[in-house]
Amino acid sequence: MTDTPTPLVDVRGLDKAFGDNHVLRGIDFAVDAGTTTVLLGPSGSGKTTVLRSLNVLETPDTGIVRIGDVEVDFARLPAKGKGARAQIARLRAQSGMVFQSHNLFPHKTVLENVIEGPVQVQGRPLDEAVADARELLDQVGLSEKAEQHPFQLSGGQQQRVGIARALALRPKVVLFDEPTSALDPELVGEVLSVIKELATQGWTTIIVTHEIRFAQQVADQVLFLDEGVVRERGTSAQVIGDPTQERTRQFLRRILDPG
Repeated sequence: MTDTPTPLVDVRGLDKAFGDNHVLRGIDFAVDAGTTTVLLGPSGSGKTTVLRSLNVLETPDTGIVRIGDVEVDFARLPAKGKGARAQIARLRAQSGMVFQSHNLFPHKTVLENVIEGPVQVQGRPLDEAVADARELLDQVGLSEKAEQHPFQLSGGQQQRVGIARALALRPKVVLFDEPTSALDPELVGEVLSVIKELATQGWTTIIVTHEIRFAQQVADQVLFLDEGVVRERGTSAQVIGDPTQERTRQFLRRILDPG
């Protein structure tokens, strides 16, 4: 009998409330290495909170998150102190985050933005970080922009720098939070094409997006969230192409045929 591979990412019982607003209600899912998982759902469904919980930009109230061999049980996480900070830092180091807005340092060049994390956070040698950064900038089609500053770039180019910056940390999983939502429509394609290429190269990615056609093309797994619960999960063909839940069908109709 062939052993089932251990998922790279394992999320169990993720719960989060902001006051009376119960945003996540027992979220469970797993992500295999080298696959793309897309989180779909209406605004307020908890998608971004799930993503931010994986990177501990939001601290769940309860639940377990494991990425690789690093696991945190948030119900047992001390409220504060060195122990809590160390656990959070170890889990956060397993992932790279690409935000809705580019969040680049405006006073630093493109190259300096990409090497900031590897050098300042990970303590890698400068020459090694620079070589990696130049290779990544070439990968996202921006090698000629290395010495420019963010204000000299288009929104799509800035977002591609953000992708290179996340990859420079050599994360086990790359998290994308609505990576095209802040872009003009004509710039969306250039960013999505870079993300598609990452999927073919074996990067493990988890993506929050409203780009349904894009999700159909890249997703190995789709989770549809509503009111803090995973209502439906499966392949893109199952969840997007032939959903079983009426709430999923309703959401897809509104996105794909807003008229």
